[in-house]
Amino acid sequence: MPIATPEVYNEMLDRAKAGKFAYPAINVTSSQTLHAALRGFAEAESDGIVQISTGGAEFLGGQHNKDMVTGAVALAEFAHIVAEKYDVNIALHTDHCPKDKLDGYVRPLLSVSEERVKAGRNPLFQSHMWDGSAETLADNLTIAQELLERAQAAKIILEVEITPTGGEEDGVSHEINDSLYTTVDDAIRTAEALGLGDKGRYLLAASFGNVHGVYKPGNVVLRPELLKELNEGVAAKYGKPAGAQPFDFVFHGGSGSSEEEIRTALENGVVKMNIDTDTQYAFTRPVADHMFRNYDGVLKVDGEVGNKKTYDPRTWGKLAEASMAARVLEACKHLRSTGTRIK
Repeated sequence: MPIATPEVYNEMLDRAKAGKFAYPAINVTSSQTLHAALRGFAEAESDGIVQISTGGAEFLGGQHNKDMVTGAVALAEFAHIVAEKYDVNIALHTDHCPKDKLDGYVRPLLSVSEERVKAGRNPLFQSHMWDGSAETLADNLTIAQELLERAQAAKIILEVEITPTGGEEDGVSHEINDSLYTTVDDAIRTAEALGLGDKGRYLLAASFGNVHGVYKPGNVVLRPELLKELNEGVAAKYGKPAGAQPFDFVFHGGSGSSEEEIRTALENGVVKMNIDTDTQYAFTRPVADHMFRNYDGVLKVDGEVGNKKTYDPRTWGKLAEASMAARVLEACKHLRSTGTRIK
């Protein structure tokens, strides 16, 4: 199937919300990690989301000039071609973009999709993320309003992060403290500024103790039940019926989360969960194993010639792809998206 159209992406999110499951959103940094993500989704018979961070896009742009827009556009165009060979729907998304990188990343990418839509085509990406968590909420939402208007015109969904996620990702870092919990007032102010779909659809990365990077269960206090409080507070404010879930939530910093915490998040409106740290390790682990096991083959030790079959990147690259795909398959199981693809 091709990359999801705007209509299909909206249907994907609606199905996830109604079915109490979420799509893994897999960060990729190369054509090979892209194929690994696509393969994992296909083997799980799950639609999914592939995303590119600012750092990933800079890497994809090549180390000669490190241009983020070039890197993101190049991989997106590649994805539009190769995704047709996988029997699942894939949405393309750009991950965390702070204020100082908007003009060098999200805004130019919005312009690309605006031109495509004007020409009668679909947008290049299906969603973009604005990470204003380092700004005041007032400034964050002012910028979000501008981006949401442009995104809606380009048939794109905006993701917004209104309060901090702990840890560090691509140069954006926050301390692990009590500020990692979004309040009902934060949620109400967000709804007042961005609407509840009437001004354009958006995904909300609310904070419930999330931390980017590697941590063991119990080291961080996750409160996914807080998402229910946020939905209930906004639903009451806007006269929504009991049990309504006005927001489409995103789960950031989920590495090391327990299955119970994930289930609670799904029940409370999470439709997308970012996965990066775990898939990075899954990709690299078999490569390290191959290098250690074939030390004298991948290196020309003591004047020898090595073994071309062991240092050929295709040899260890296939192992890396298979391992990462297996981790994506596992993520689909945890998030209950296995077997839910739109046919």
